[in-house]
Amino acid sequence: MHRFRNESAGFTLIEVMVVVVVIGILTMVALPSYNDYIIRSRIAEATSALADGRVKMEQFFQDNKTYEGGTCPPATESFTYNCSDLTNTTYTITASGRAGSNVAAFSFSIDQANTRQTISTKSGWSSVTLPQNCWITKAGGTC
Repeated sequence: MHRFRNESAGFTLIEVMVVVVVIGILTMVALPSYNDYIIRSRIAEATSALADGRVKMEQFFQDNKTYEGGTCPPATESFTYNCSDLTNTTYTITASGRAGSNVAAFSFSIDQANTRQTISTKSGWSSVTLPQNCWITKAGGTC
């Protein structure tokens, strides 16, 4: 008696195609979530530096009775910082996303009155009416 052995020599084309499709679907779902996570972490870096810059400006004002000569936060890998409107009584610190980075579409600012503002051109991250005193930190335009 002969026994027939049906030995498999590898994967069939259909099995490989199913695996490729499953990996493609997982990538389509996971990659945007991962990118949003990275953007949120870099935004936290910028808003933290702005808040710290505000504290340092207020300390400078307490010591010198002017904001003129106050220092800006140092640039980071993702954001550059600019201090403008430095007068005796006013200042504005702006964090702008570096060109070519995934936060290039973001700009955050704070002033002496603790007014926070967000400017974003990234789809899904800005709302039609931005809150007047808010830094957008999540997709959907929420603070």
